[in-house]
Amino acid sequence: MNEPQQPTEEQLLEALRQIKTEDVVLQTVATLVNLAGQKLSVEGAKDPVEAQKAIDAAKQMMPLVPQEAVGPIQNALDQVQMLFAKESQDAAPTPPPQSKIWTPGS
Repeated sequence: MNEPQQPTEEQLLEALRQIKTEDVVLQTVATLVNLAGQKLSVEGAKDPVEAQKAIDAAKQMMPLVPQEAVGPIQNALDQVQMLFAKESQDAAPTPPPQSKIWTPGS
């Protein structure tokens, strides 16, 4: 069997030269938005607390997203935030019905 070849030092340096911070920021924000969506929608993995953390982190990083990508990323973030609001509302306990009979102290 052929073992995978290790990249040369020059190949690693070239890859490092090509990586741009804005690309990493964009990928990170997209990953956070996707994570939030998964934490809100995948049965068995739902975790609204983690979803909120991912949403908050993505919102904080939005000013760093390259201008040409802001529209699609913001749209996806808005959709996840609406899903979070819906899930939070659905999960909120409904208050018990109020008795219509007056009792002392009520």
